[in-house]
Amino acid sequence: MNIHEILKSYWGYNDFRPLQEDIINAVMDGQDTLALLPTGGGKSLCFQVPAMAKDGLCIVISPLIALMKDQVESLKQKGIPALAIYSGMNFLEIKKTLQNAAHGNYKFLYISPERLETNLFLDFLPSMHINLVAIDEAHCVSQWGYDFRPPYLRIANIREFLPNVPVLALTASATKLVQDDICDKLAPVHIVGQILVHPWKKFLQSFERLNLSYSVFNVPSKQKKILEILKNVPGAAIIYCKSRKHTREISDLLLLNSIQADYYHAGLNNEERNKKQESWIKNKTRVIVSTNAFGMGIDKPDVRVVIHYDVPDCLENYYQEAGRAGRDGKRAYAILLYNNKEIENLQEQSNIRFPNEVVIKQVYIAIMNHLQIPAGGGEGMNYDFDIAVFSNAFKINILTATYAIKVLEQEDIISFNEVFFKPSTVVFTTDREGLTDFEKQYPALENLLKGLLRSYEGIFDYPATVYETILAKFMQTDINQLKKELKKLNEYGIISYSVQKDKPQITLLQNRMYNDNYRINTTDYLKRKKNFEERVKAMVMYIQKTNDCRSQHIANYFTDIKISACSICDNCINKKIIYISIEEFKSITEQIRILIKEKGLSVENILIILKDIKKEKIWRVIDYLQAENKIQSDEDGKITFKKNK
Repeated sequence: MNIHEILKSYWGYNDFRPLQEDIINAVMDGQDTLALLPTGGGKSLCFQVPAMAKDGLCIVISPLIALMKDQVESLKQKGIPALAIYSGMNFLEIKKTLQNAAHGNYKFLYISPERLETNLFLDFLPSMHINLVAIDEAHCVSQWGYDFRPPYLRIANIREFLPNVPVLALTASATKLVQDDICDKLAPVHIVGQILVHPWKKFLQSFERLNLSYSVFNVPSKQKKILEILKNVPGAAIIYCKSRKHTREISDLLLLNSIQADYYHAGLNNEERNKKQESWIKNKTRVIVSTNAFGMGIDKPDVRVVIHYDVPDCLENYYQEAGRAGRDGKRAYAILLYNNKEIENLQEQSNIRFPNEVVIKQVYIAIMNHLQIPAGGGEGMNYDFDIAVFSNAFKINILTATYAIKVLEQEDIISFNEVFFKPSTVVFTTDREGLTDFEKQYPALENLLKGLLRSYEGIFDYPATVYETILAKFMQTDINQLKKELKKLNEYGIISYSVQKDKPQITLLQNRMYNDNYRINTTDYLKRKKNFEERVKAMVMYIQKTNDCRSQHIANYFTDIKISACSICDNCINKKIIYISIEEFKSITEQIRILIKEKGLSVENILIILKDIKKEKIWRVIDYLQAENKIQSDEDGKITFKKNK
C-alpha cells in the first residue's frame, strides 16, 4: 500500500494535515528530518505511516511511559503489531520483547533512550531490520532546551550500527538555538574539507492558531475569575495548576457552583487517573483541574478553554498546554491568570531551580544513605523512592530536593520517575512438558495454571499483562488467594510473576560515587541556568506586554516571524473595536454561504480565502451565526449552513 492507502486503511483519514505528507515523503526518501509541529499537529502519523509503508521495524524513542503504552495499545487496536520497553520491566520481559522485535512480525518498538545503550539491546540490534528511528520529544536532546535529558545525547551512538537508516526528530516547541542543537547532536556529520555538513531536512509548521484567542488577566481573585470564564464559555475545559493541593481545591469550588469538575495529578494511582481522564474525554466531566501531568497524548478536539491558574515556567510549556484548546478549528480561549507576586517569584526561581554545588552534593549523599547504597555499588538498580518521606527524614526542603535531583538527572547520575505504573505480568518459564509434570505433583495449583493458559494467549513466549482482580473474578476465587498461588508458582520456577508497581522510582545510572571523586560539569550547569533565566524573561514579557499581539509574541519566540496579528487576543481586541455595518455583515455572510455551499470548509480555510476581509470581522460574523444556530460544524471542523436557516 502507498502512504495514502495506509492513512485511509488504518486511520480512516482521506487527507494528511499540513506538512505531514512532506515530512513522510522526506522520510520515505531516506533523509534525516526535523519536524517541528505544534501541539495537535499530528506528529505520530509522521513516523507511523512511513514505517508501515517500508519493510522492517521502526524504533520510536520516547521518555514518556504513559504515552508509549497508549500508542502501543492504539496501534494494536488498529491491527498493527507493536512493542514497548520501559523502566520497571525485568530482564526476562525485556529479553522476550527484544526477541520478538528481532524475529517477530512487529512494526514498532517503543523504547526509552536509556535502553539503547544496554548490552542486551545492542546484542539484538543487528538482528532487527530497522527502517526508521523516530525520536519523540526531540527537544530533550538539547542542553539549551527546557527539558534536557542526557540519554538523548547518546542516541546518535547507535547510528553507526544503522548507517542507512533515516532519523525523524519530532518536537512541538523548540527555539532556533534548540533546533540547530538537535540536528547537531543527532546527525551523522560528514566532513568536507573543514566544513561540517548536516544533511537534515527541516519542516516547521507555523505557530499561528487562527481560532485561538490568548488573554492574560491580573486579578485579585483567580477563583472568582475562573467561575466567570466558565459561565461565559460553555464546553470542555482544562485548568492547569502547579500544586496538587490547588487541583483539589478548585475542583471542589467548581462542584459547589454546580460545574461538573474533577482533579488530576501524578499522585493518583493508574486506575484513578484512567477513570478521571475517560470521564472528561466523554464529556461526563466538563472541567479537569490538573497539574501538567495531564494532557500529553490526549486527543480531545473540542476543548473550548484552557486556563492557567498559575504562571508557567516558560513559553514552551505554556504554548503546548494552551494549544490543547480548539483543535477542532472552532473558537477557543487560552487564558492565563497571574498576580504581581507570582512574577517576582518566577524571577527568583533561578537560584531555587539551580542550587549550588554544595547543596546538590548533600542531597546526593542523603539519597544514597536513604537507599542504603554502598560506595562503588548500585549501578542499574531501581528503588522505590517517596520524595516526601525522604525530605522529612533528612530535614531537606522538598523543593531543594526536587531540583537537586533534577540536576543529578541531567548529569546522568540518577533517573527519577515520579509518574510510574507497571501492571503485573506473568510468563511461563517452563515448557509444556515440564508444566504437565508439575500439575501432577501440585494438583491444587492446576486450576490457576489452566486459568492462565485460557486467559492469556502467547503467555509461554511473552510476558502477559495480568490484572489480578479481573483474573480472580474470571476464576471465581478470592484475590488474596490468587496472589498467594501466583507467588507460589513463581517460587517453584514455573512462571515469572512480576508484581504491579505504582510507586515513584529512582534508578542509579552509575555506581555510588566516593566522596573524593564526586563531581558535576559546572560549566554546562551554569549555561543551563542562564538559559533558564532567558526563558523566564520571555515568559514575563509575554505576560506584561499590553500592546503587542500575543500570538505574534509566541510565534516570534519560536522564530516564526511571518504571522500577522491575530486580531482576537486581548491585546488586539483592546487596540480597536471593530464596527460592522448591516450591509457589510450581509456581504460577509453571503460570501461564507457561497464558499461552504457544497462541501463545507474549516474556519481556517475561510479566513485564508477571504484574506481581503479583516479576520476579526469574519470571526464576528461566524460567532453570530453559531450563536443563532444557523451554521453547524462536523468532527473535522468544517462548517456548513443548516437547512432552512
